[in-house]
Amino acid sequence: MPEQNPLPFPAPGAEGPAAGQASPQPGQPGHGLPDGEPPRIPPAPRPAATARRPLWARLLGRVVDPWLELKLEPAQQPQDDPRPICYVLENYGLSNALILDKACRQAGLPSPLVPLAGDPLGRRRAYVALSRRNVTPLIPDQRPGSRTHSDSLARLLQAHRADPAMDVRLVPVSIFVGRAPDRQSGWFSVLFSENWAIVGRFRRLLALLLNGRDTLVRFADPISLRESVDEGLPPERTVRKLQRVLRAHFRRIRAAVIGPDLSTRRLLVDKVLAADTVREAIADQARRDGTRPAEAWKKAHAYAWEIAADYSHPVVRSASFILTPVWNKIYRGVLVHHLDRLKEAAPGHEVVYVPCHRSHMDYLLLSYLLYERGIVPPHIAAGINLNLPVVGTILRKGGAFFMRRSFRGNPLYSAVFTEYVAQLVSGGYSLEYFIEGGRSRTGRLLQPKGGMIAMTVRAYLRQPTRPVLFQPVYIGYEKLMEGNSYLDELSGKPKEKESIWSLLMGIPKVLRSNYGQVVVNFGEPIRLGEVLSSHAPEWDGRPLAEDEKPSWLADTVDALAQRIQVRINGAADVNPINLLALALLSTPKHAMGERDLLAQIALSKTLLAELPYSDRTTVTPHTPEEIIAHGEEIGVLRRIPHPLGDVLSVDDDTAVLLSYFRNNVAHLFTPSSWIACCFQHNRRMSRRTLVRLGRTVYPFLQAELFLPWDEDEFAARIERIADVFVREGLLSQASDEEGGILQRSPGQSDEVFRLRAIGHTLQQAFERYYIAISVLVKNGPGTLGAAELESLCQLAAQRLSLLYAPAAPEFFDKSLFRGFIQKLREMRLVWPDQNSKLLFDERLDAWAKDAKLILGRELRHTIERVSPEAVQPAEAEVPPAD
Repeated sequence: MPEQNPLPFPAPGAEGPAAGQASPQPGQPGHGLPDGEPPRIPPAPRPAATARRPLWARLLGRVVDPWLELKLEPAQQPQDDPRPICYVLENYGLSNALILDKACRQAGLPSPLVPLAGDPLGRRRAYVALSRRNVTPLIPDQRPGSRTHSDSLARLLQAHRADPAMDVRLVPVSIFVGRAPDRQSGWFSVLFSENWAIVGRFRRLLALLLNGRDTLVRFADPISLRESVDEGLPPERTVRKLQRVLRAHFRRIRAAVIGPDLSTRRLLVDKVLAADTVREAIADQARRDGTRPAEAWKKAHAYAWEIAADYSHPVVRSASFILTPVWNKIYRGVLVHHLDRLKEAAPGHEVVYVPCHRSHMDYLLLSYLLYERGIVPPHIAAGINLNLPVVGTILRKGGAFFMRRSFRGNPLYSAVFTEYVAQLVSGGYSLEYFIEGGRSRTGRLLQPKGGMIAMTVRAYLRQPTRPVLFQPVYIGYEKLMEGNSYLDELSGKPKEKESIWSLLMGIPKVLRSNYGQVVVNFGEPIRLGEVLSSHAPEWDGRPLAEDEKPSWLADTVDALAQRIQVRINGAADVNPINLLALALLSTPKHAMGERDLLAQIALSKTLLAELPYSDRTTVTPHTPEEIIAHGEEIGVLRRIPHPLGDVLSVDDDTAVLLSYFRNNVAHLFTPSSWIACCFQHNRRMSRRTLVRLGRTVYPFLQAELFLPWDEDEFAARIERIADVFVREGLLSQASDEEGGILQRSPGQSDEVFRLRAIGHTLQQAFERYYIAISVLVKNGPGTLGAAELESLCQLAAQRLSLLYAPAAPEFFDKSLFRGFIQKLREMRLVWPDQNSKLLFDERLDAWAKDAKLILGRELRHTIERVSPEAVQPAEAEVPPAD
């Protein structure tokens, strides 16, 4: 049965030169071809409705079909446009033509191996290619064919000029053979996977045999040739412009799929050492050391060799084979959300991935997922502690480059590393680094460190040719491989140094464990150009000199770092363990009856559904019953049978680890936790007071939890969540007028219990705030410096935790006190005197009075009692007068 074209083409003879109109001869105006080329008279085409693929194509198609398995992107192609299609390939080749033909049949599109109506290409084909392989002719005197890529495009454009009714859609198609072989594929196939080189026929044949079942075919949006012709440019310029646009498109897609055309490690190191800034640093180092410049150059070369990645495509492919069964063994699945939005935004940009840092698995997991989904793995900034024997080499060949924890006191190393990052940025390599500086031990996002961001921004400002896109990434685990070491560190033990032996000894245990499910969410990307427009409007887009340090640079880097953390939090995933931790850690003994636990989980899911945190936040679809069953399955929950109803609990060590997972999502419940906290020690409160106090405390919560709203937006969310609490029966509305009274139930009802559980996530934050205020007030103005205040606050929090109920690990985290004190200074509630001692006035007393509405009287008195006073130095004895 003859094959039909899925899209109706105009009947031949109704349009184009074949409709009785002679094509312009070479040399005539409008042809767009080199002068002197003999004209080609296209053969009479078959009607498009009955045209069949050539016999050779059908025979060869049957031969190669068993060796080809195609993945199409996008999976669904539009079918409702009646305009004819001409496909564009990056390279000529029989294999590419057969792959394209199969992809079109699979997608329900017209075949590229039948002519367009009127056959304007003169080739009885419906595709063109931009370049062909340079193949040595079999006969020495044989000249290569005279047709070129411009020939085909020019003929197609000329047909549009000759027939104003013609409108062919030009569809660029990228083909990648061997992108993602499955775990049954042999290692040998990695040698014949897709790369930047144009390979010969034999190598292409091997690639098809080995990797043809893992072929990616990506269709781009169509280009209207009628619109190109209607621009009115001269024919030659139209052809050149169209070629330039298509080549740029193919380069962007190829770079996004298989990465930039990677130079060798040695070549990149040579570029770094040849940079002016590094040469100046070498000369300065030689002067400081009193040695010859050659000795300083050797030191710089050693630094560069220590830093530089040595990306190897075969190693990356081999690692993907190994990691696939490992993930399937230790995880119950890895879910990825919003990656499609990154694929839409990434082409043409230098992408910098900035994930949260929870585990050493972050490095491998993100690179693996990107690679498996057709995106080049980034170059990753890794700590020098991971440059272990064997492991460091593998990581380096996977794209890792190593950095020391501190550059202080070593300007030569700083210059080499900065230049290396600049070379990566200018070379179009995607990057990945963790702006928190290290793994979070508490589950919260840490305050960002701007070093790597500053290097990236300065590299862009030095060569602002390729726009930079920062891509925040949230990685959520249900169980951490480093859980036990985190538990030891939180208990006060020093961090263990990484070693190859500890890694090898830990592998069997890891492979025997069940770490639940992992979720990777891609947050809303941040365009550096937009950040510069808002924070550096005086920058005119011209390159800055390496030694130029504009006044706005530091503020821009800080603002960008804060925005990244906000976007990471906005892409959070709420998994079953997060919800169990929120509920169980709110009770003194970390235990709940099954009915109460089900109700608390249901309430948390309701709050997340009623007021979504952002459009990138995801929540587990499991029911409360399924969540409890999952917690028991992976060993988090312990069930205690009882005649009056089973009790579900966790032991003390597990409770400490669960605080980590509670902190992952604490920011999502900030408005609801704030309302619940206000009713811990108050039965009644007006909406007006609730909102006013919320506005007062919000700047501190925003700085600590990287919240996205301004004060007005936070106040609006308080109002809406209060309505949800009233509807759910947790609160009641005593009066309907504006600023009406809200009240909770008396005594220890179920509603009060659920309110207390929701508020527990923020209660200890307010206790920390009150500790800092109490220590300041107790010592008086002009007594303590910021560092002294931090230390005294930490001591007070530790003592409070030892004497009374144990607190979460972050309760006495000095960095959280530091952030609170810094916010007090930004708001001018405290300020330093000439001796760097902190001063304050009566406004701090007013803030402390508001805290009385949140904290109970007994707790306030306890905090005031344990708040220490600074040790005053003994007065020097005055010697007696002679």
